[in-house]
Amino acid sequence: MKRFALAALAIATTTAAVPAFAGIITLDFENAPSFASIGNTYAASGVRFGGDALGLVNDGTGSGTNGEFFTHAPSPVGVMFVAGSDGAMNVDGGFYGFSFFYSSADVLADAVQVWSGLGGTGTRLASFGLTANATTGCSDSAFCHWDMLGTSLNSVAHSVTFSPAAAAAFDNISVVPEPGSALLAGLGLTALLVLRRRA
Repeated sequence: MKRFALAALAIATTTAAVPAFAGIITLDFENAPSFASIGNTYAASGVRFGGDALGLVNDGTGSGTNGEFFTHAPSPVGVMFVAGSDGAMNVDGGFYGFSFFYSSADVLADAVQVWSGLGGTGTRLASFGLTANATTGCSDSAFCHWDMLGTSLNSVAHSVTFSPAAAAAFDNISVVPEPGSALLAGLGLTALLVLRRRA
């Protein structure tokens, strides 16, 4: 019984760091540069983008009622769009849940794809088509209606690719990070070492 209690204590002590790995990461693009690469803006969260993933900030030069490019987005200041083939979102530590909001002027089949490897490589784990929802029920900007899509994954993903399309914008992209096999193995090893010392 004493060994079990010590193992439980060891696991509880070492899992104090787990929430930092297991918490949902949401990219709201509020700090992204407008018409420039998002790049490593979110590197501190373990997420980086290819050079063609660009930020878009309402700066008064859009075609909306008050010069907006978009309205009613989940995060009001900035969104993302992809201008070329190098727009992948990479999560080095991996993730097993994914969701996003989008506004699209066109129907885009397989516009967002989730991959097992970095940079859109490996096995395709999920794919999303976009509907032409950009002005459904609204007309105050070119992108005024937003829908959410998402999924949980059966295996760990490391990247998401977005089809280059000026007619689509994305906001509040969220991933549920993979805690990592190294962390889990470390927890088990710590528990075994504590048990062995007490034996």
